[in-house]
Amino acid sequence: MKTIHSLLVCSLTVLIVFSCDSDDEATQGPDLNAKAYYEKLNVSYGNSIYQKFDIYLPANRTLDTNVMILVHGGGWSAGDKNDMNGFRDYIRSEFPNMGIVNMNYRLADANNQPYPMQINDITAVINYLKNQRNFYVIDDDFAFIGVSAGAHLALLWSYAFDTQSDIDMVCSIVGPTNLTDPAYLNNTSPELQVLLDLYGVDASIELLEEASPYHRATASAPPTILFYGGMDPLIPVSQGTDMHAKLDNLGVINEFTLYPNAGHGWIGLELLDSTIKLKTFMQTHFD
Repeated sequence: MKTIHSLLVCSLTVLIVFSCDSDDEATQGPDLNAKAYYEKLNVSYGNSIYQKFDIYLPANRTLDTNVMILVHGGGWSAGDKNDMNGFRDYIRSEFPNMGIVNMNYRLADANNQPYPMQINDITAVINYLKNQRNFYVIDDDFAFIGVSAGAHLALLWSYAFDTQSDIDMVCSIVGPTNLTDPAYLNNTSPELQVLLDLYGVDASIELLEEASPYHRATASAPPTILFYGGMDPLIPVSQGTDMHAKLDNLGVINEFTLYPNAGHGWIGLELLDSTIKLKTFMQTHFD
């Protein structure tokens, strides 16, 4: 089934693309003209070919302009920022005064485990944006929308690595939350076993807990909105319900939606419901 981010590309009106610059580095020199729309693709934030992001900034922005960071899925070992272009277009349509960063990160393989490598990449992006805040003319607080593995990374960074409270809200769409969940560890799906192997076939429970948003969440976690499918072949329902219960117990603002008949993505009325709920949540916690 197509994932929700792919479906958004088809379901939402695509905006007119304004000026576009695909150089690898952000132009240095005088700060940007904050009155003009700015777009730059493939900005390098590290030495790897995967360490790049696209940035879209609205006209008439100020140092209070919010920036949403998009984190793609792909089982930690695949995927690309272009997979999130549907969300990019959705935000540009519904929140025209919001900045957007759509990031790639280094992909995992047998020799490069996803944790902590990909968390370090998110840290690098956050630091880059904060260091270039005056150049871009943006706020130094951010939010995340992540899908699948990208949702896992967004939650984990927000709960365990946001030492300066830079994240105002986080959205998880079908994101793994607890890698020690028996429903996850004992799942016989070949796809799931391959994903878990990325963390090391001999990974300890302690390491899996360290890499699990469920085990790292505290009362200081940012407002969180969660979406899951009841028939998802990759992500057990408990990954969403348990995270929701944990956040409730911690007193963290959160919303949880389970679509009982949906898989690892959805369409139609369920998709419409997701976009409405996400918009309302963003208006409340990041607008």
